[in-house]
Amino acid sequence: MPQHQDQEAEANAPSGRRRVALYCRGVTEARWFALTVFAVILGNAVLLGLETYAGLAQEWHGWLRLAEHACLAAFTVEIVLRMAAYADRPRGFWKDPWNIFDLAVVLCAFAPVVRENTTVLRLLRLARVLRTARFLPQLRIVLVAVGRSLPGTLSFLLVGALLLYMYAMVGWVFFGRHDPEHYGSVGRAVLTLFLLMTLDGIGDAVRAGLEISRWSLLYYASYVLLASFVLVNVLIGVVLTSLEEAKGMDEEGEPPRARRRTPRPQDEELLLHRIEVARRALDDLERDIARPTDSESLRVGQREGHLPSLEGRT
Repeated sequence: MPQHQDQEAEANAPSGRRRVALYCRGVTEARWFALTVFAVILGNAVLLGLETYAGLAQEWHGWLRLAEHACLAAFTVEIVLRMAAYADRPRGFWKDPWNIFDLAVVLCAFAPVVRENTTVLRLLRLARVLRTARFLPQLRIVLVAVGRSLPGTLSFLLVGALLLYMYAMVGWVFFGRHDPEHYGSVGRAVLTLFLLMTLDGIGDAVRAGLEISRWSLLYYASYVLLASFVLVNVLIGVVLTSLEEAKGMDEEGEPPRARRRTPRPQDEELLLHRIEVARRALDDLERDIARPTDSESLRVGQREGHLPSLEGRT
């Protein structure tokens, strides 16, 4: 339904807007345009890295500012061309989340509050590096998968927090007096168990626990089994499921001509001709197989006397 509305809006658009949209669409979909924007994004990332060197930033301050303004001008021209590519169907521009993200990144650079705050401006310039996902399909799929896995990840964090709290309280009850450095409070116990989730230092923790009680082995074994194996595998499953969904969404979002090449009339005629030749070959093969069978049945009938011989007729 939305695609039909876009086609109807495109058909009803004035000829001038349609020509502008077609021209800008051809520019934005060209390979050289994507490579140029990608190079500008990488150049912007290099400028951010150079500004971290105090001596270099002071010596080349003017050139770095000029390069920053050039990158901002290039991004502005790019977003204007992308918006002009939807001149015949303006609603289509807002349906792509990456278009909204690009527009927000560019417009925020012109906001007075952002331009006066150096820290916010640098973070905004750092956000431009994420725009490389538009030109790298695999990176775009991963980012979309991370976004789609957030609801499942929040549920995982909730379950993990409950598990940490329960084991932290049990650890405080049993080990709080003997090991106050690690289990002296619930906060310390949670921090200790959070670090043990990566299995780093689990051997030292088990040996220290065995000096207090033999039941500590069951405590640490059950915690490692639940936290390091079950919960982590559940998180991996959530991310993989989101990755498959994001890959399917990316394939559905591709234009049909990119997913499947439209057959040309010459290819259809050649395919029909090959099918007809194959049918004729199969018919000839069936006739060749059927002829020896008929001759053999005739000989068998003559031997058994069911059929008159040709010599008796003559």
